[in-house]
Amino acid sequence: MTTAAHRPAPDPVGQANPYASVRLPVYGRNVVSTSHPLAAQAGLHVLRSGGNAVDAAVATAAVMTVVEPVSNGLGSDAFAIVWDGNALHGLNASGRSPQAWTADYFTRRYGEGALTPPKRGIDSVTVPGMVSGWMALNRRFGKLPFADLMQPAIEVAERGYAVPAVVQSKWALAVPDLHTQPGFAEAFMPKGRAPLVGELFCFPAAARALRSLAASGGESFYRGDIAQALARFSASHGGALTEADLAAHTADWVDPVAQAYGGHTLHEIPPSGQGMAALMALGILAHTDAAGYTVDSVASQHLQIEAMKLAFADVYRYVADPSAMHVTTAQMLDPAYLAARARLIDPRRAQAHPAGTPADPHRRGGTIYLTAADEQGMMVSFIQSNYMGFGSGCVEPAFGISLQNRGHAFGLPASPLNPANGVAPGKRPFHTIIPAFLTRPGAKGGMEPVMSFGVMGANMQPQGHLQTLVRLLDHGQSLQAACDAPRWRFNTGLSVNVEAGMDARTVAGLQALGHEVAVLHDVYQEFGAGQFIWRLGDPGVQGYVAASDPRRDGLAAAW
Repeated sequence: MTTAAHRPAPDPVGQANPYASVRLPVYGRNVVSTSHPLAAQAGLHVLRSGGNAVDAAVATAAVMTVVEPVSNGLGSDAFAIVWDGNALHGLNASGRSPQAWTADYFTRRYGEGALTPPKRGIDSVTVPGMVSGWMALNRRFGKLPFADLMQPAIEVAERGYAVPAVVQSKWALAVPDLHTQPGFAEAFMPKGRAPLVGELFCFPAAARALRSLAASGGESFYRGDIAQALARFSASHGGALTEADLAAHTADWVDPVAQAYGGHTLHEIPPSGQGMAALMALGILAHTDAAGYTVDSVASQHLQIEAMKLAFADVYRYVADPSAMHVTTAQMLDPAYLAARARLIDPRRAQAHPAGTPADPHRRGGTIYLTAADEQGMMVSFIQSNYMGFGSGCVEPAFGISLQNRGHAFGLPASPLNPANGVAPGKRPFHTIIPAFLTRPGAKGGMEPVMSFGVMGANMQPQGHLQTLVRLLDHGQSLQAACDAPRWRFNTGLSVNVEAGMDARTVAGLQALGHEVAVLHDVYQEFGAGQFIWRLGDPGVQGYVAASDPRRDGLAAAW
């Protein structure tokens, strides 16, 4: 097993960067980092106006629904991890299924052989939870009035913005698939097509929604004019979402789950999210000699890929709404179980790993990410998403609410995969979006904050968490280098995609081990996009260093 003695000390401020990059790290006592400059600047404006990191995160998130609609909207779900200066707090603001959603509901509509609810359309929409997350964050930790946090997004929606390159490419790719969904063309094809790069896009309907949220403190989304409009829209297109479903929704404060690695601890939101995959993969990797290999070597990449496969096999089999899970997070993270899973890795060949049995009978027992930090020491890791780009494709026209399609992640009776994730009324589906937070042991048995971070992009998210942490903690790479480095992405079986920037010798070496490797040029989110803020010391003195992923249009902004 690798010991801490084999690892160099983390060097987030190091200047060495062996990878091609268009970004430099950013330093400051107050930082906001996300994938669109206008949103990062909105968060910075809030910080300069007396707000804290939570206020900045909410304001940034609101602008992101306008400027990156290809990934999120007012009908999204959200999760957060907050370091309040003394402790970590997790927030699950994902929505639940409508009360009418039973297995019979989908059987009548889609037949006995359907494996999941549809990918697009009104029957893929669960209750959007994101706005409730903004409200919960503001009420518990915010300093500024909720209305103030909506103002930057209102201004951007009304005045419009020039569409950037990466967002435009994703927008254009979505149009052929979604242009017939109700409300989509009206909202997102103002000239009968996707906007062009540099073309002005205004979103007056979203501004109307944001003004309603500002006036009501967010309540109108669940118990007011927006809720009424959403229920009417759903009913008019044959959907099941009702005002009662919206009114019953709550965001939940939760305790993050954790896994130690390399003298640090990774924290993730507990199920029904896939953060468990990152924790399990790290826990498995801790029982190998991965840290002893060169950072970009075939051996290092192979061990990471195999650990990720093993973690995904269990996560896809067992993770669901906690009320329905048959195993616990403690069983899935049990050190003896993870050690047994690590022993299945063959350093000489790739394998297709099935799920294990965490509850061993012999034992007892399309997304946006942002992060913000302030000089008082508060740090926020926040993620919100519609899923699969524009989500369901359905857009309520009066308020411009683009609705997520998280219901597609449920299983139906014909599915052979995860029985615990079967559709049921008022239930949360398996979820892909995961914020992350890194700590290290502190004085008197406590913890010290180290980094708030996330890597967006469907199943790439835990894979991005794993790869970044290995680079930072095992190999002492700088924050921007760990962000810029070429990534791999495991799909299924032996299938792995790698970025075109990966060394051809590494690619050939992985293929020789049996990995079925395809080299891809990244188109928006194949390999994720990360934002990272690392605490350097006393936030009021040294502050933070931040990195923003060059794979998006983003910005780390500081003062």
